[in-house]
Amino acid sequence: MTETSQSSALRRSDFEVDTAAFKGQTVAVIGYGSQGRAHAMNMKESGCNVVVGVRAGGAGAARAKADGLATAEPAEAAKMAKVVAILTPDMSHEALYREQIAPNLSAGDTVLFAHGFSVHFGRVQPAPDVNVVMVAPKGPGDLVRREYERGRGVPCLFAVYQDADGKARETALAYTACIGGTNAGVIETSFAEETETDLFGEQAVLCGGATELVLAGYETLVEAGYQPEVAYFECLHELKLIVDLLYEGGLSKMHEFISETAKYGDLRSGPRVINDETRARMREVLKDIQDGTFARDWITENQAGKPQYNALLRKDLDHPIEHTGARLRADMPWLQPGANAH
Repeated sequence: MTETSQSSALRRSDFEVDTAAFKGQTVAVIGYGSQGRAHAMNMKESGCNVVVGVRAGGAGAARAKADGLATAEPAEAAKMAKVVAILTPDMSHEALYREQIAPNLSAGDTVLFAHGFSVHFGRVQPAPDVNVVMVAPKGPGDLVRREYERGRGVPCLFAVYQDADGKARETALAYTACIGGTNAGVIETSFAEETETDLFGEQAVLCGGATELVLAGYETLVEAGYQPEVAYFECLHELKLIVDLLYEGGLSKMHEFISETAKYGDLRSGPRVINDETRARMREVLKDIQDGTFARDWITENQAGKPQYNALLRKDLDHPIEHTGARLRADMPWLQPGANAH
């Protein structure tokens, strides 16, 4: 592995970066989804020269123009820019880079990603004369945008995979600063570390682990004869209360705000559910990620039209907890979009 990783958390005061030079370059943001919009708008308001690479006539182009941004087809945007940020979904990167980005890059240009998947697993292989970096905000695009508008920022990971001109790290930090990330803090990592930990977190804890734990808890209570509605509240609805406490202050804040009974139950029964067998399964998941098994399976699944993915998704969305939840949420108007606007 040619890239490097450093475990040092940095704030803006910890380093010098020439954002003035960065702002003098044209930056192409390819894609105008959640992250694309946040990055493009934040950079524009930081004084950068931004062009959004989107398909003419598409929804992304219309929205970017409505936001006051210049637009061009992805190939043209790449040709115009010194820094090209590819912010489209992972599975689009290979064809997009090969057909529209790579032919329009010049020596010394920088290609930037917000996630390392396509580079780390070899789906995108940039020429040796371009810089390859990553800036990955640790939050969704709407939060990246909202925190910037408040004069703050969302913490970011950044990495250098390939340094062709000796300025790749400086460019990555300048980009991070211009989207607001250095206001909150940045951590230098590697494409391998970011990709593998991100995939593991999603699969074992945040998405796969959490949802399977919720479903197992719900099923256990319903099978024991308890009402589905009560099981829904105890195993899914109230999860947000605990996650918010953890998010805001870690284990200490959660223990501060839950009851003594809940704390004792946590400490006594948590290890009975998440135990050595669970950790062994987690290590299996991590191994599949590290050795490329998961990436190969996901790429093959996409190439086949995602039949297994679609079947598993339908099964998940047809679980009884979804029907119970839909009925209950209909009586909770505060959960609806815009409910807290006034």
